[in-house]
Amino acid sequence: MPETKLSLYYKNVTAEVLGPEHGISKRQFEELAQKTVPAVAECNKQREKGLIPYRDLPYNENYPKDVKSVARDIKAGCENFVVLGIGGSALGNIALQTALNPYMYNLDTKQRKGPRLFVFDNVDPAQFGSFLDWIGDRLDKTIFNVISKSGRTAETAAQFLVIRQMLLTALGEEGYRRQVVATTDAKSGTMRKIADEAKLRTLVVPDGVGGRFSVLSPVGLLSAAVCGIDIDALLAGARKMDEKVSREDFFANPAALNAAINWHYYGRGKPISVMMPYAYGLKDLSDWFRQLWAESLGKTNDLKGNKVFVGPTPVKALGTTDQHSQVQLYREGPNDKLFTFLQVGEFERDIEIGPQPVVAPELAYLSGQKMSKLLNSEKLATEYALLHDKRPCLTVLFDRVDAFAIGQFIYLYEVATSLAGLLFGIDAYDQPAVELGKEATFALMGHADYAGLAEKIKPVAQVDAGYRV
Repeated sequence: MPETKLSLYYKNVTAEVLGPEHGISKRQFEELAQKTVPAVAECNKQREKGLIPYRDLPYNENYPKDVKSVARDIKAGCENFVVLGIGGSALGNIALQTALNPYMYNLDTKQRKGPRLFVFDNVDPAQFGSFLDWIGDRLDKTIFNVISKSGRTAETAAQFLVIRQMLLTALGEEGYRRQVVATTDAKSGTMRKIADEAKLRTLVVPDGVGGRFSVLSPVGLLSAAVCGIDIDALLAGARKMDEKVSREDFFANPAALNAAINWHYYGRGKPISVMMPYAYGLKDLSDWFRQLWAESLGKTNDLKGNKVFVGPTPVKALGTTDQHSQVQLYREGPNDKLFTFLQVGEFERDIEIGPQPVVAPELAYLSGQKMSKLLNSEKLATEYALLHDKRPCLTVLFDRVDAFAIGQFIYLYEVATSLAGLLFGIDAYDQPAVELGKEATFALMGHADYAGLAEKIKPVAQVDAGYRV
């Protein structure tokens, strides 16, 4: 089978389609090229200096080798694989599973190429408790992958402490050691200390790779490999996209075009970026994209220390579902959005629509048609309707959905994020605004180091009855 192609189609943001007020003219594209090509060169230079190590993950030979070794060890007798992680330690795992394994993977053994997969990225006690009730007598057939670089992330630490106690109580020290894999820092941190003390199997969270950029590392690769996903093809797809996004030819670089178009519209009163897949399997890539875009590009200060308060807002939609819940707003509400559709050419399988009842001849137009044609017709219809109202649209075209294509998509958006950060003049790799909420959580949970902060939070915690209706 030939390599799956993935491409960015951008005609429907042009002035030729949308007119001069909402479209991008040829002259404006040339100006964007002049601004963006230096950003591509700078991004490539940062990579050469080792400043953005996520870009070299597709070429690392040790990570997939280590992942496959661990996956082989744990698959025998493993009926359930559980990821404990949050944010970048969870969203990529979920996106790969949804995209590359069947919808009924966890329920139908015939469709399953590995153990059931569960990813817990929250600390809702009702959700987690329901799972604990189910897993309680299956612990010896369940592997838990705790993912945390530091081991201090409150949500993941809390989940891990619950599971650790369950395993120790039910299976003892040896059972605990056998059923846990820790993906963490190579040398230091709380989780490394715990893993070394208990002699747990470990994989590495790479230095300098933030969680939102880590899916092509052991953070995302282990659950994929355990569940039968071809991680070699995934990484090969990323390498293929690396060739394209490294080009200093603006009109041949999909990441440069994507970043520049988003940056352009942000400055023209369209600060909202809607990603709308027309394939259920791609829906969780939108969740992954939301973290990547929001955490990387939402910043108070620019690189010079100026207050800029920038950041395009990522929004998730799903075709055709959200044609019936969001498109009314998208067409008649504020023209403040750029839309990106994800469209699949050839689905893994197709379904023929059945004949219409005799009493419903008005449904004859559907009979005998393929469901894939209906889904892609809905995409085109929605795009047409949005363009009618001068709403700019991009499309990422997948020949088909396979590991090679998903690897291309992930790498495309990671590099587009880096380039967008350079265009906005901000640091796309830090996340300072996340820290205060983390520290406040520590304080509220009684962490001794944050007692002073707990006092500051008290007025917020007090509920004024006069404002409760």
